[in-house]
Amino acid sequence: MNYKFLIVTSLFITSCSNIEVSNNEINKPLVVDENIKFINFLNVEWDKTLNNNPLFASYVGDKRSNNKINSNSIEQYLDEYQSNIESLKNLKEINISKLTEDNVLNYKLYEFDITREIEQANFPTYFLRINQRGGIQSFYETGNRLVYTSSKDYYDWLSRLDQFSQNINNFLDINKEGLEKGITQPKMITEGVVKQIQAIIDSDIENNPYMKVFINADENLINSKDKNELIELAEEIILNKIIPAYIDLNEFLIEEYLPNSRDSIGISEVPGGKQYYEYLARFYTTTELTPDEIHQIGLDEIKRIRSEMDNIIDQVGWEGDFNSFLNYLRTSPRFYYDNSEDLFNAYLIMSKKIDPLLTKIFKVFPRAPYGVIPIPDESAPFTTTAYYNSPSPGRPGYFYANLYKPESRPKYEIPVLTVHEAVPGHHFQISIAQELENVPSFRKYQGITAFVEGWGLYSEELGEFMGIYDDPYDKFGQLTYDMWRAIRLVVDTGMHYKNMTRDEAINIFVENSAKSILDINNEVDRYIAWPGQALAYKIGQLKILELRNKSEKMLGDKYDIKDFHHEVLKRGSLPLDLLEFYIDQWIETTLNS
Repeated sequence: MNYKFLIVTSLFITSCSNIEVSNNEINKPLVVDENIKFINFLNVEWDKTLNNNPLFASYVGDKRSNNKINSNSIEQYLDEYQSNIESLKNLKEINISKLTEDNVLNYKLYEFDITREIEQANFPTYFLRINQRGGIQSFYETGNRLVYTSSKDYYDWLSRLDQFSQNINNFLDINKEGLEKGITQPKMITEGVVKQIQAIIDSDIENNPYMKVFINADENLINSKDKNELIELAEEIILNKIIPAYIDLNEFLIEEYLPNSRDSIGISEVPGGKQYYEYLARFYTTTELTPDEIHQIGLDEIKRIRSEMDNIIDQVGWEGDFNSFLNYLRTSPRFYYDNSEDLFNAYLIMSKKIDPLLTKIFKVFPRAPYGVIPIPDESAPFTTTAYYNSPSPGRPGYFYANLYKPESRPKYEIPVLTVHEAVPGHHFQISIAQELENVPSFRKYQGITAFVEGWGLYSEELGEFMGIYDDPYDKFGQLTYDMWRAIRLVVDTGMHYKNMTRDEAINIFVENSAKSILDINNEVDRYIAWPGQALAYKIGQLKILELRNKSEKMLGDKYDIKDFHHEVLKRGSLPLDLLEFYIDQWIETTLNS
């Protein structure tokens, strides 16, 4: 019984006892403003999101379930699906025509998110979570990314580790079922995961990656007695629960999963895989483009970028052919550091060089700081050149740079990588979104890949405006990264939809880009493990460039790139059709001002 409601009602009756009210007024239905109804709905949904996702809640600074982890069981997945069905039903009961303009956008974005989650549940994605770039074997990275402000936070992380062995067991059971249904990851992807798990099993306890949080615990937050206790308890959990669970999982992967999983690399080879990839193409690009259409866009972009590369080769006076120039870039010592420290310092210097140049093309800046740190040694050999992790309360955003084998990581990649992963790329866009005011909480953390990664790739071209590609080799590096994303369209659709082999995909990279062989192999393997995601970058970038060119052409003297960038970023992450709608609206408003 709702006692609070009873108390409020009785007070209302008492206060109104001496007021004459007509029968018409008594019988008049209570009118609830649709906007209030909608905001209440979003608040309930956000609360549900935080309760169902304890790790995400911790990332955004809500510690209500700071000692719990997300379950990865199929049962949890199905429960969330049913919850989403109910949420969409409740959302549809709200009359969008009665909402304010701001709430119409909030409605469309929430409907976009929840509809996609429901559609995704039509495909058994939980059978395809084996991934060499992250997953069950790298849960320790979660602990490294949390913010610790008290001794309780460390004990909470210990409690989460104590529960984690159940997730490893769930993962084993899920993949047993996937194997029975013929829905597996390719052998070559699983082989990388097996190596990573084995490295954890074989590590000395003091060097085990799950120990780092406790060994490095801030002694300003926790006394030495508690720290030593935490270390002892962590050792016990790791040795008696986590390592045994990993051993069981690895034995299954080696003895059962690998011999019986697929040799093919394309997702179209699993039951229902071709339809799944068609869905993924729509999901990641937020368009209705088909895999065949995306494949052709990639081929067209390769041709265009290749022409720009030829111009650079002429500019530097190279006398050989295109392939000999690429070979020169891959092998000449002038383009590489011979140690990780110098490579890391070069990234730091580049980030500091870019920071003051941003005022040339932006008028709004994020408040959150960012840092540059190395990718963890355990995962560096198996992952890509760099990635970004967003800020959270009490923690800056981080641009992670891969320092493994510095002799394979060219200097001309440093400027373009920094503008993509840090500023004005991911850190700029994601931080500005998180700092939006007067928007529902979900908007601050919405990550629509075509927008987020499209902006990251678009930012690479902005290095031109800031003058950081003054060396022709640096400009060739930017073109190499643009080419890389164009090739992605061809090889991702090729491998997953058009029966392209891994060697054919690698050869397209080798023949058209200056990426190192190590990077090329890692990239191609990433697309194999994560079908469709690679399509978002180039499709998003092309839409933003199209809208910029349209704005500049239509606005003429009224066009300012700072205003355009503000207009793109000021609403946070958007599907590409909504982005176009708002840019068109801005153009019309500006023309009429």
